Amino acid sequence: MPSVADVLSQGWKVHQAGKIEDALRVYQHVIKQAPRNPEAHVYLGIALFDQRRYDESINAYRTALQLKDQFPIAWNNLGNSLRMTGAVEESDACFEKAHALDPNYLSVYKNRGTLWIWSGEIERGLAWYEKGLKIAPDDPELHRNLGVIYLLLGDFERGWAEYRWRWKMGGLRRPQTHAPLWKGEPISGRSILLYPEQGRGDEMHFIRIASVLAAEGARVVVQTAPQMIPLFTSVHGVQTLLPVGSQLPPVDYHASFLDAVDGWFQANGKLPYGADSFFQRGNHCGYLNVSDPLVNYWHHWMEKNAMGKDHRKRIGIAWQGNPKHHADVYRSIALEELRPLAEDESLHLVSLQFGFGSEQLDQADFGDSISRLPDDTDTSGGAFTDTAAVMKNLDHVVTTDTSVAHLAGALGVPTTVMLGRVPDWRWLREGDQTPWYPSMRLVRQREMGHWSDAVQAAHQTLN
Repeated sequence: MPSVADVLSQGWKVHQAGKIEDALRVYQHVIKQAPRNPEAHVYLGIALFDQRRYDESINAYRTALQLKDQFPIAWNNLGNSLRMTGAVEESDACFEKAHALDPNYLSVYKNRGTLWIWSGEIERGLAWYEKGLKIAPDDPELHRNLGVIYLLLGDFERGWAEYRWRWKMGGLRRPQTHAPLWKGEPISGRSILLYPEQGRGDEMHFIRIASVLAAEGARVVVQTAPQMIPLFTSVHGVQTLLPVGSQLPPVDYHASFLDAVDGWFQANGKLPYGADSFFQRGNHCGYLNVSDPLVNYWHHWMEKNAMGKDHRKRIGIAWQGNPKHHADVYRSIALEELRPLAEDESLHLVSLQFGFGSEQLDQADFGDSISRLPDDTDTSGGAFTDTAAVMKNLDHVVTTDTSVAHLAGALGVPTTVMLGRVPDWRWLREGDQTPWYPSMRLVRQREMGHWSDAVQAAHQTLN
């Protein structure tokens, strides 16, 4: 008969395979059989945390600590769950307890640094990351974290050097090519393969580097997901667009979009904002575009479905990013927060939210006042193409830091982005404008967890 430890080990293998619900049942079964086993409660807490059930994970860790007080893993994990609920001081006290029990426990340094950084005390958080490097000088996650923060602070020299460690963390993949990585070498007359490495928002943001390199005389090949190709046909300077998995032509260099931004900085000492890509041509003023017939189709569809131009401004809204993103809890908001916009009779809101978060339209008592697009939007002509055409029929877009923000900015559509207390590095720490997108305004959260000020500032922009 297998021991409790053996069953927990098997459950953990299932957990690591991504079958969290199955692992949860294993842990609950063990607890039913051995309710005073502290390790089982910790495993349960981890599974609940991974399901974003933070309050329940807190209870699981507290139970483990009642059974075994000298348990640094439980203290560390409790601190991490408390961090996600905004209990900053209590979270830090848990990390302090774990640190006192095991001064060489690396996860404590990482989590404590992240706690203070996401609480807005960036220098305090940096200090914990740097202390962690004294214990593990080659830990790629610590270096990556430092890189992100240095970039946020505008220290691009140190930022890019540290951020390159992300490739040693696992999870990122490059295409199979024998070409060397481009690190800023002269590119005129040479060919380069570019490809995404992270989410759709990053992809739409940084594909501008293709135009920048083409303007330098490079022959640019882009490999991307097939559904992104229709949108990216509008990017100037791309010689060849290939779907992932297709045979690659011989090239002189390769780089992810972000690698290429890094390489450009190394060569030129500045970031490739691609200001020349934002120009006025008819009503188009961005580096992404969709066809006039598609824009006209959505114009007529909106007229037919009671979204015509009346005295109100048509405002596209999005509030929820990818919940799998590590920082989503800090950057997404509830639709309820946008009530002031919905109750403004001078505005006609159009939901640009699909998938995660869209269920809130049926939960909010003002959800019926928000116009919705068809469920099959963006399913036939390529990712984001219908949404892009809709955006070009709007007066303004209001969104949190999502792929919608990057699409609107890249199209040159007037956009207001509501940023959390500590935003993604590209937005820096201050300012209401960004050189990445001339048509964009940034409004910033003043206090962690409270969005009313940012929503109010966005509302003022619309009026």
